[in-house]
Amino acid sequence: MPDNLHSSEAAFSALPGHRIVGLQGPEAVAYAQAQFSSDVGALSVGQWHWSAWLTAKGRVMAIFMLYRPAEDELLMVLADGHAEEIAAQLQRFVFRRKLRIAARDNLHAGGGFVAPAVAGPDQMRREGAGWEFDLGTPALPRTLRLDMAAFPDRPGFELQWRQADLKLGLPRLDEFPSEQWTPQQIGLDRLAAYSVKKGCYPGQEIVARTHFLGKAKRVAQLIQVPAGTAAGAALHTGTQAAGVVACVAGDLALAVLPIESEDLPLQLGDTAVPRLALLAGLAR
Repeated sequence: MPDNLHSSEAAFSALPGHRIVGLQGPEAVAYAQAQFSSDVGALSVGQWHWSAWLTAKGRVMAIFMLYRPAEDELLMVLADGHAEEIAAQLQRFVFRRKLRIAARDNLHAGGGFVAPAVAGPDQMRREGAGWEFDLGTPALPRTLRLDMAAFPDRPGFELQWRQADLKLGLPRLDEFPSEQWTPQQIGLDRLAAYSVKKGCYPGQEIVARTHFLGKAKRVAQLIQVPAGTAAGAALHTGTQAAGVVACVAGDLALAVLPIESEDLPLQLGDTAVPRLALLAGLAR
């Protein structure tokens, strides 16, 4: 494969469900540090990592890439959309802090199943008027791009991208606010998307207690499901309830299941449900 394919528009397809929220101003980083689960203050300009916004009870409302393009600016890349709703909810907690929060409709997301030419795992690469990010692993190379220009649509590509997310252990939460799962239950520890060492943020006490006391009883597991399976579908082992489907992409799903059930047969209705191995390496 020629190296110039990495920067070719032909290698990338539109991800219209992805939306971006911008936080800009002298107190943008301090505000995000107080609201989001990751250690935002540790981000240098040009770096990104996974993060989440939690309720006070430690339930995940949204999961996103958090990128710092400048000292006083952050971008939330939301694979599950809801940019306007999230921006409006975040604005409620600004009070007198000096920052602006708004959906960035001038930025479009596109993806390609190619390794980035230059960008490192947590470092973006400037690409024309936009940015390029490494969103894959050696086993499943992927590049995400944000640009002022729209990317070409390709039928079925967004489902293919979503399936890759689930294979890599990235949950997709279609509703906002979700408020159903704790970070540990849906595998945000695999993404290094929360901190137990930084200062307070909504839900921090619950997250830290679960982390240090080892009280996580359920974890996300990748499974293969029948066509038409929806999030919220109940899984069972024999006559015993086993867990719930958290998110679906075609015939793949992430399910929240008891840790001790990993070796037990799993069913959805009368259909046996195979467990699949998650791919490691998406933490940033």
